[in-house]
Amino acid sequence: MYKGFRSESFSAWAFMAPGLLFLAVFTFWPIIYGIPLSLTDYSVITETNVVGLDNFTRAFQDHNFLISLWNSLVYVLIVPVIQIISILMAILVNSRIPGVKMFRAAYYIPVVTSMVAVALIWSWLLGNNGVVNYLLLKAGIISEQVSWLSTNSTALYVLMFITMWKGLGYYMMLYLAGLQGIPADLYEAARVDGAGPLRLIVHVTLPLLRPHILFCTLISVMGAIRVFDEVYILTKGGPGTSTLTSSVYIFQKGLEQFNFGYASALGLIVSVMVGALSVLVFRLNRKGGVNSY
Repeated sequence: MYKGFRSESFSAWAFMAPGLLFLAVFTFWPIIYGIPLSLTDYSVITETNVVGLDNFTRAFQDHNFLISLWNSLVYVLIVPVIQIISILMAILVNSRIPGVKMFRAAYYIPVVTSMVAVALIWSWLLGNNGVVNYLLLKAGIISEQVSWLSTNSTALYVLMFITMWKGLGYYMMLYLAGLQGIPADLYEAARVDGAGPLRLIVHVTLPLLRPHILFCTLISVMGAIRVFDEVYILTKGGPGTSTLTSSVYIFQKGLEQFNFGYASALGLIVSVMVGALSVLVFRLNRKGGVNSY
């Protein structure tokens, strides 16, 4: 039995090895290397000097960085919206309605579509002469064309909507897997006790989905804080600093201005913020599931 256990353990580690190696090289090593780098003024083209905590002091006096942090926190507001809609979509596609496989595929298509393609599609839809302006003008909701991605008051919220639209299918599939793991006899017992559809969702589905809600909320929060692709492709942080997020600002400081020491310090600050939010999410969702943990 011990020999069999060792064999299974070896197989498990063998399967995990490529992923662990990838994480070690491209995730853990850059984080570790970033700590000493954040204490220097390393910029590739000039001599490197140790500056101690000056980069961190400078970060909290950097107006643009503080704006980018605020925009990233505003971005987190899409997390509860995305989770609620994803759960409702998962409940819908978990039912025995005609064409349910078509709905599952339709909702998942944005997830597997490249961000560049998504950005091109939405930039066309949201253009001054795009479909969105045309439909809203026809419906009388707006009186003139709106530059959705070039207006300070709308650009960030439009980007948040695009992020939500692209991610819904991914979270829907995770919740669907959770729903299919809930024993059917629990629903039958609740129905015998007189529970209707709404009470089944509130008192059976949601409590048993809490491990999935925890996981999805956690990765959604981290994704919102680190959002980069859609922002950089569609607005590059503009107009002004209205859509400047922390990841875009770190990219600008590091790979556009070659200020790697300062960019590393900014990255560590954002990592600490993500870690704090993750702990908060764990504390709010630590109980529930089919097997409570």
